[in-house]
Amino acid sequence: MPNNPKVHYIPANPAKREKRVGIYCRVSTNSTEQLQSLVAQVSHLTRLTATILQWLLSDVYMDIATSKTSSSRKEFNRMLADCKSHKLEIVITKDVSRFGRDTVEVLDAFNQLKALNVRVIFEGNSLDTANTDSDLMVAVMESIAQAENESRSENIRWGIKQRAAQGTSKFYDRKCYGFKHDKDGHLVIDEEKAKNVKLIFNLYLSGQSVVGIIKELEKRKILSPTGKAKWCKRTIDVMLSNEKYTGDVELLKSGKSEVHYLASGNNPAIISKEMFEAVQIEKKRRSNIIDGKGGRKRKNTKYSSKK
Repeated sequence: MPNNPKVHYIPANPAKREKRVGIYCRVSTNSTEQLQSLVAQVSHLTRLTATILQWLLSDVYMDIATSKTSSSRKEFNRMLADCKSHKLEIVITKDVSRFGRDTVEVLDAFNQLKALNVRVIFEGNSLDTANTDSDLMVAVMESIAQAENESRSENIRWGIKQRAAQGTSKFYDRKCYGFKHDKDGHLVIDEEKAKNVKLIFNLYLSGQSVVGIIKELEKRKILSPTGKAKWCKRTIDVMLSNEKYTGDVELLKSGKSEVHYLASGNNPAIISKEMFEAVQIEKKRRSNIIDGKGGRKRKNTKYSSKK
């Protein structure tokens, strides 16, 4: 008779999900656009993690950078602590730029994780510490991070110029002494302080020096813009050159670019344009710098008033 052996079905052992993965995401602001980007990052990397059978998603770390620099890396530091506690073996993030604000910060983060034997994957840059030589990885990360930082800086400058050109820049409504903000954030005159602005311009045109104006203000017990009894020369000099007091605002005038933006009638005027122009002419007359054939040079004497 033929031998009929018993056949036993042995199911395959399921692959172990033994690699604990942490997803790290970061955005630079809490704007709607950036928050949507954060959601997209988390969603994409979560799906990617789920496609690898041996990976187990352990936690998601999300940083939203704000003006409070101490809070911009809170989640990253939590992730780093989990790596030190051996709760994570792999960290995956969108790209190099998400790991820090500059090249130094990116490399510092990378080196910390490398020392902990944590595998780091920059999905968008196709960089993986498991497949790339460490020295080459550092070199590539340096170049990518630097390029992205330069691109980010250029985008910021472009955005500033665009908002200035469109008249939507918040810098147009930046408050200075003599003004305050209304409920909508627009400039309105602070009547009490505006009197002091007019006084300063009048004193200067009457022949007073900046030092003389300071003495007069302190004699009248008029507090400085910062609420101090003492005024500084720089404050007076800046006030006397600020066209915002005429109702106009000029942006980007101190930059290297020759393109400036002037918003006429941006805000209520405290002094007339004629008075402002007269002060500029007087300032130039008193200046210790003159333009000549040989370039700019100092005068032998400088205007001074002891009044």
